[in-house]
Amino acid sequence: MTNNSPQNVKILVVDDEIDLEPLIRQKFRRQIRDEVYDFVFAFNGLEALAKLIEYPEIGIILSDINMPEMDGLTLLTKLKELKNPGLKTVIVSAYGDMDNIRTAMNRGAFDFVTKPVNFEDLEITINKTLEEITLIRRSLEEHDQLISIQQDLNTAREIQQAILPKAFPPFTNQSRFDIFASMVAAKEVGGDFFDFFMIDSDRLGFVIGDVSGKGVPAAIFMAVSRTLIRATGLKGIPANDCMSYVNNLLCNESVSCMFVTVFYGILNTLTGEVDYVNAGHNPPYLISPDGIRKVDMTGGLILGCMEGLTYQSKTIKLNPGDRLFLYTDGVTEAFNTKDEAYGEDRLEAFLKQNAGAPIDEVVKKSFTEINDFSAGVPQSDDITLLSIVYHGTN
Repeated sequence: MTNNSPQNVKILVVDDEIDLEPLIRQKFRRQIRDEVYDFVFAFNGLEALAKLIEYPEIGIILSDINMPEMDGLTLLTKLKELKNPGLKTVIVSAYGDMDNIRTAMNRGAFDFVTKPVNFEDLEITINKTLEEITLIRRSLEEHDQLISIQQDLNTAREIQQAILPKAFPPFTNQSRFDIFASMVAAKEVGGDFFDFFMIDSDRLGFVIGDVSGKGVPAAIFMAVSRTLIRATGLKGIPANDCMSYVNNLLCNESVSCMFVTVFYGILNTLTGEVDYVNAGHNPPYLISPDGIRKVDMTGGLILGCMEGLTYQSKTIKLNPGDRLFLYTDGVTEAFNTKDEAYGEDRLEAFLKQNAGAPIDEVVKKSFTEINDFSAGVPQSDDITLLSIVYHGTN
């Protein structure tokens, strides 16, 4: 008996010979004593089906073919209807009964032994069958675990999507700006995020971020980062103070050296001024009648890596009609079948071609453009886009 055999597997012996039970118990007395084998007995197929209900631990059935009331071949047909891959049948029949043995194998029997039974051969067959059951049960357990994990990931994806703004336009009583954003995770859940919120009647806070790593850990850190930035930003403090405060909090909460790149801005909807901090993130694009250019960096390091950092902010002025386009590196680092990156040049060319289009169309069309470019190559990183157009106070 190998160590790979499953525990608590009963062996059902189905045979109408009344002398078989004491013979088996005598031949396998050591294995029975050591609880290696555990036998259950039935005298025909009908009794066997009843025993299966009484003892769900049965994994092996040793069955004769010729029996009253329900023979072994009919029993095999009934067992096949159970569709239990962890239940294996070994047919026991006379050597000259090869036609019935062949029929039994065609009906799903795992193996056979011939009468008169060689008990050493029977033991080998039982052990081999137990090992097969072990493999099947492990496979079923792993399958169930994968199903459970997938269900958990689907739930996590729904939760993650629920915490991101999804109603557009988000502020129906606000005419000084429009904003639109979207995120597509590379896996079931991702580490990218975006958010925006009215700090007061005249100031809009907006943020885009990219957490290091992928999958569930990144998604959890993403949720924490997004919540801390929103909660701190709603206090109305300047962008640099917000980032300094959130950085210290994330350093205290960070595990496995996780960090997040962030661009956080505060738009004054009366003046068009944007107070912003770039904490190691891709610089957004400012699109205006004068052309397209990157928003200046502020020299800030990523959040969650080093406590006590001081962040510097800068200011840009948006005129009516100017727009900002924020993105994560899943855009520029999307690859095609030639191993070419989408890159900044393609992104800038796309933005120039669509400079006057509504921002929601630009964001949606950008996803299409990236998908077309990388067709045939699986998405390797989360992709998040956020765009704002300033209308002014008119």
